[in-house]
Amino acid sequence: MNRRQLLQSLGGGFGWAGMQAALQGAEGARRPHFTPKAKHVIFLFLNGGMSQVDTFDPKPALAKFDGTPMPGPKIKTDRASGNLMRSPWEFRRHGQSGLEVSEIFPGIAKRIDDFCVVRSMYTDTGNHGPSLQLMNCGHQLPGRPSMGAWVTYGLGTENRNLPGFVVLCPGFPVLGSSLWSSGYMPSHYQGVHIQNSAIEPEKLVPNLRNANLNSDEQRKQLDLAKRLNQKYLQRTGADDQIESAVQSLESAFRLQTEAAEVFDIRKEPEKTRARYDVSDFGRGCLMALRMVERGVRMVQMFYGNGQPWDNHDDIRVHAKLAAKTDGPIAALVDDLKLRGLFDETLIIIGSEFGRTPMIQNSGLEKLGCGRDHNVPGFTVLLAGGGVKGGMAYGATDEFGFKAVENKVHVHDLHATALHLLGFDHTRLTYRHAGRDFRLTDVHGNVVKEILA
Repeated sequence: MNRRQLLQSLGGGFGWAGMQAALQGAEGARRPHFTPKAKHVIFLFLNGGMSQVDTFDPKPALAKFDGTPMPGPKIKTDRASGNLMRSPWEFRRHGQSGLEVSEIFPGIAKRIDDFCVVRSMYTDTGNHGPSLQLMNCGHQLPGRPSMGAWVTYGLGTENRNLPGFVVLCPGFPVLGSSLWSSGYMPSHYQGVHIQNSAIEPEKLVPNLRNANLNSDEQRKQLDLAKRLNQKYLQRTGADDQIESAVQSLESAFRLQTEAAEVFDIRKEPEKTRARYDVSDFGRGCLMALRMVERGVRMVQMFYGNGQPWDNHDDIRVHAKLAAKTDGPIAALVDDLKLRGLFDETLIIIGSEFGRTPMIQNSGLEKLGCGRDHNVPGFTVLLAGGGVKGGMAYGATDEFGFKAVENKVHVHDLHATALHLLGFDHTRLTYRHAGRDFRLTDVHGNVVKEILA
């Protein structure tokens, strides 16, 4: 008897044990390291780069020194930048907190006391691809598990009939599926991408119904596959690819029973739908609400195909983008509260980086009212799920270029999110290639000051 046969003989073999767990849908909720504040995450990703100085980080110095060079040595940006440029929009104080918000976000402004505005974010690179990878996967290079994969790996699922991690985008952001990949983890932790440009569930999820077999016949087919794979794994031992594939088949089968209902926003009252039905993003927010309500651990929604917030030529496009974003975010906050989910759902709103306080002046512009990528300082909003509302944390310099007070790196954001979900980010690890990996790599500190 060789070593593999010996291991197989112990309790039917480890491969069989893993297979049995997969076939029984044993991705139940795991035990966090400590009592969590949040059970779910909704990450609203404004891909392309939201301008902090035009939205949630007001800088009066931009108006005062509009059209003049930024003091000090010339700053090198991705593309050539010119003089300082004031924001086209006014900022006003709102709520009991008195936080200042741009006029292009009136809905969020009315609810600003629910938000923590982190004004001191910074990242490592000004290129979209690596920055998207870092914000979504904790590393600039593809191949690492996404944040959503880590969340579902850590918490499991609350609903066996739905994926633990769902990604909504009417198209694909830059880099596409690598942003919601499971990396070196089993494939059932990766995000399920749904192009939310349609309303009908059958169009949102292609091949939702089997045209040739009814439910009983499909169950018999899967049971046959189960028996065949059991026999195979009893002979060969553990095989992560087979086990993940079978679990994916089981999940797809169970998805038929609930997907048609959860993705059909027409089941919501017309009054509710009207507050979201202004854009694909808006309808996605309503879907996110319905999924969290049914136990999906993480919903990540990218604003749109490509990088819509990448406004190099004309920052005034931000107003049009905000008009399709602001109302649905406000409605989402209200309805999470109404359904008793706000306190257990962490909402994250942000981009891969920010935008410069200077006008872009590379010679490629037609209008010349845009801003370049900004790495050293940008803004992310957090709400719900154990976060203090009605506060601004950290600060950029007087022009909004660089984080100078209570700086928060992307790794710190990830560490804080995992903390709110009940995990010590240094202990939530996955063994791969002879070492333990984690979402925050070897970095990250929990931002305790923003915790409720």
